[in-house]
Amino acid sequence: MRKYILLPIVIIGLLITSCDLDRFPLNGPTTGTFPASEDEAVMGLLAAYKGLTEPDAASTHYLHVMDNISDIGYARPGNNYTSPITSSLTTNNALAIKPWKVHYRNIARVHTVLDNLENIKDHIQEDNYLQIEAELRFIRAYCYSKLIEYYGDVPLVLESLGLDNATLPKNSKQDIQKWIIDEMTAIADNLPVSQAASGNVRASSIAAYMLKARVALYSKQYETSAAAALKAIELSNGVHELTPYNNSINFTNKSHEVGEPDPTNIFGYEGYKTSKEWIWITEYNQAIAGNTHNQGYYMASRLGKGAAYWGPTQNLIDSYQCIDGLPITESPLYDENDPFVNRDPRLDMYSARPGSRLMGFQFEINKSFTRVYNYWPIINGTSATPSLVANTDATNAYRSFSGYYWRKHADIKDYETNSSRGVSDMNVGILRYAELLLIYAEAKIESNKIDQTVYDALNQIRHRAGMPALSKGLSQGELRKALRYERKIELSDEGLRWYDLRRWDIAPDVMNGYLYLNRAGNAWPLSVIAGFDENHNPIYNHDEAIKYFNTQEVVFKENKDEYWPIPQQEIDANPKLTQNPGY
Repeated sequence: MRKYILLPIVIIGLLITSCDLDRFPLNGPTTGTFPASEDEAVMGLLAAYKGLTEPDAASTHYLHVMDNISDIGYARPGNNYTSPITSSLTTNNALAIKPWKVHYRNIARVHTVLDNLENIKDHIQEDNYLQIEAELRFIRAYCYSKLIEYYGDVPLVLESLGLDNATLPKNSKQDIQKWIIDEMTAIADNLPVSQAASGNVRASSIAAYMLKARVALYSKQYETSAAAALKAIELSNGVHELTPYNNSINFTNKSHEVGEPDPTNIFGYEGYKTSKEWIWITEYNQAIAGNTHNQGYYMASRLGKGAAYWGPTQNLIDSYQCIDGLPITESPLYDENDPFVNRDPRLDMYSARPGSRLMGFQFEINKSFTRVYNYWPIINGTSATPSLVANTDATNAYRSFSGYYWRKHADIKDYETNSSRGVSDMNVGILRYAELLLIYAEAKIESNKIDQTVYDALNQIRHRAGMPALSKGLSQGELRKALRYERKIELSDEGLRWYDLRRWDIAPDVMNGYLYLNRAGNAWPLSVIAGFDENHNPIYNHDEAIKYFNTQEVVFKENKDEYWPIPQQEIDANPKLTQNPGY
């Protein structure tokens, strides 16, 4: 796969890293005359883009980690991933403190270029100058958008700081949200409408309007959000659109014998190269030291020689509607004896469940399946029939802890030798057209400006999945429920659910009690579910459910777990910083 922008930045990346101070966040490289030319400015800009690959845990980008510490995904139990869902985070927990470090470090990279950019303004064509400046400000704003999601109030640093002014107090989350919205308003039209030539690695005008819409939505400025989202949608005409699923959608709701659902034309190597759905991505490149990840290994099943680290919960699996658009507790199409037929096709496109094919193997997690089919002889063209292999997906002590796996963000190209490769440079998407449609729909619903465009936005996504259109004449509450279903399902494992629970003020309900997991691959009756709440979350009959499922108790303490702790080393280094409540 052709890589677009990262090769030229190795030297400048080393330069910027070497100038970093040991203290974060209130530092910035001071290189004096850098950048001295347009070429140097561009190299510094590209180094900041590369910095967006740094937020990772278990060699997996945070965007593909966060949903696995929510109600829809589960990680292998351990301090880093169990403590966030049991209100047990500490001020030195690696998962919780890393975003502070890496995002502020990248903000410092931006300032290395931005602080001195005006010095070379007379030597750069005006349009080029405005675009470079706008891209730098976009990256900085995006970093702050993530910092306030994780930590709430944080220092807003807008220039490189030296040791004499490196201690600053927090700015309020609300003030930073306003600042981001104002920044995107100021710079959006200085960016190209499309950056397809860079593989959508560099920010476009559409990306800026979308970021503005997202931050405005999160700050409950619904009319501002709707207007910005509509502008991004209008600019996307002929540029971005939903990508139809490939023919493997015909394998959904069927057994492993038929074929393997494959969403990689959107969420794999092919998708990042050709899909018009991606508005903005972050790029990896094996030619650059340290610019790879290993998420394929951590996502992979045991038969795929992976670590089986992440997977959907039973809570998510039960959330998928039937193909008639009704929840499983209401649809006549649901069969508790065959629970994976007649379901929203995205269940099989985005998740892997028992009885399906996953990365070339029959996936079964119940120990009664001592051997399963290996379809790699067919894939490799060495045989017309599959072989049988021992089923380590059911016997390995560190098999899936949830009973399911993700299909999103895994690509069979990383498994072509019957093993995960151990290293990957598949890109990671940040902004996607489907989310843009959902932002627009939610902003219109919440501002109670409901019209046909709301239905059109939601139905585009549902029709792509083969789901029926929403009934017309729905109330605001009914549309809100429909919207939250679509965000939960369509955006699963993209790092947005964790914050959705918090901004909708439903985390105290959803994340107190139990997550349900089916590590044994048991069959279960429909009676384990009492129904669905107004946010389309399943309500379990706990005493019945624990007969079939194992559980993870979850705890969410209000006025604490809305945010993560600020790293203790930052509190120690900066006396003006105060710790978040509860830590």
